[in-house]
Parts: sequence; structure tokens; C-alpha cells
Amino acid sequence: MSPFARPDLFWSTEHTAVKLRDPKVRVVDCRFVFEGDAHPEYLSGHLPGAVHCDWVRDLSAPPPSSGHPRWMLQGPDAFGRTMSRFGIGNDTLVLGYDAEGGHHAARLWLALRRYGHDRMAVMEGGIQKWIAEGRPLEKGEAKVAPATFVAHPREGVIATKDEVFAAVRTGDPWLLDVRRDREFTGQEKRAARGGHIPGAVNILWKEALKDDWTLKDADELEEMYANAGFGAETSAVTYCQAGVRAAFTHLVLTALGHDDVRTYDGSWEEWGNDPSLPIIVGRS
Repeated sequence: MSPFARPDLFWSTEHTAVKLRDPKVRVVDCRFVFEGDAHPEYLSGHLPGAVHCDWVRDLSAPPPSSGHPRWMLQGPDAFGRTMSRFGIGNDTLVLGYDAEGGHHAARLWLALRRYGHDRMAVMEGGIQKWIAEGRPLEKGEAKVAPATFVAHPREGVIATKDEVFAAVRTGDPWLLDVRRDREFTGQEKRAARGGHIPGAVNILWKEALKDDWTLKDADELEEMYANAGFGAETSAVTYCQAGVRAAFTHLVLTALGHDDVRTYDGSWEEWGNDPSLPIIVGRS
């Protein structure tokens, strides 16, 4: 059984418990409900000292006047203010968790990586595992002192619509659609058009996880992606509906040691709502 190339990106609940009160660590509860608000759930019980980050409210830029695409990452100044409010500075080690295997927390990881901050990990198994092990919870809003966060935008983390369109024409980089099969085929339509980007391969993001929301073994994951055409030297772009599930797969591939991976920030929210872009309905 091979180890992960970047084991620092996923923390066990045991390691989290040890680091919980470290003043250099900021714990972030990233639980999210798409049609609702996870904040009341956070208030009723969260890891001690954790602040709550809702990726739509806290990490997304306002939509353009046309209405689409929604949920693109904030610009550097706005993101710096958000991190400051959460008590996250340029030297802070961030530990994120949620209730769905880490894929909501991965959106924060992607944003931090985009703006030059590599010191973040995701707690495996989520809050369910923490609670099942009888570990402590805290109620109410955590109060933290503001920090200074200066964003340093970095290339090679997110992909633009034009870059993805170029990949459609050339076949490089590899396009990985991590949505549900019904979204991929267009049966489930969550934009003006349903379907997928031409040339994309479909592997559901959740296939990287066991039933208990912890990661599958590294060898098993490598085999899964290799069977879909992803090799050691492959450049890849992940996408989903809004760049959240795609961020999680990006995180997993990075933990496996694959650095040439980007997430299409606009994802299907942008592509599916732009009638000038090509799509495929059904399976490729």
C-alpha cells in the first residue's frame, strides 16, 4: 500500500485533536446546505474554536449583470478581507472540515491556493467522525481576532473558459467532469443547457471516498484515475457545477502528488449558460 505523496493535506481526527488549541492553527467549519443555511447547525455544535465559512456567502464574487456565472471565486482584495475576518493570516495553518467528506472545505483550500497560501488541510471523515469518537463540541459563534492576509494571486490553480475551450480543440489538458452521471448526460439540467464539455471524462467526486467519508487508499485512487485515462504526466482540469466538487477532486489529485491540475472556476454554471460554447448531450 503506497502512502499519499502529500499526507499533510488530509488530517486525521486524532491529529486535529492534538492541534486544536494551537494558536497558529485556525479551524474552519465549512458545512454547507445548498437550499438553506448551515449556520444554525454550526451554532448548535462545532469543533472548539472553529469559525464558520459558507462558500457561497463568504468565498464567492457577486454575479455579473447578466446573472451568470454565479459563484466565481472572490477577487484578491475581497478574499483578503474575508480571511482577515476569519482570523486567518499569511502564516496561519488552516484546518477545514464539513459533513460531506471535505468537498465544501476543498473550496476554501482552492481559494487559498489560488491566492498563494498553501498551509491548509482537510479533516478526514468530517464532523460525523469527530462526534462518533466522542470528541468535544462547542456551541455558539466563535470569536476570533482579525488577522492580516495579503493575497498573492497564483497562476496554474484555476482555469478560465477560454483555456477550457482551447483544451476542447486540442485534447490537452485532460478534462475531468466530477458531477453525477445524470448531470453529465444532461438528464439533470442545472443551467440553460444540460450535458458536458466535449472530450470530458466523468468520475463522480465521491468515488474517492469510502462509505465513512474517509479517503480510499492511494493505490486504489491512482488506479481509478488511470483507468479513466489519467497518467503520471497528464495535465488535468476538473469541473463540476460550481467548482466545489471539482475543487475536492483537485485536492485529492494534489494529495496523490499530481501538481499539474487546475479547476475550471466557472464550471458548468458558466459553460452551460453560454450558448456559444459546444456541449455534448448523452455520453461521449
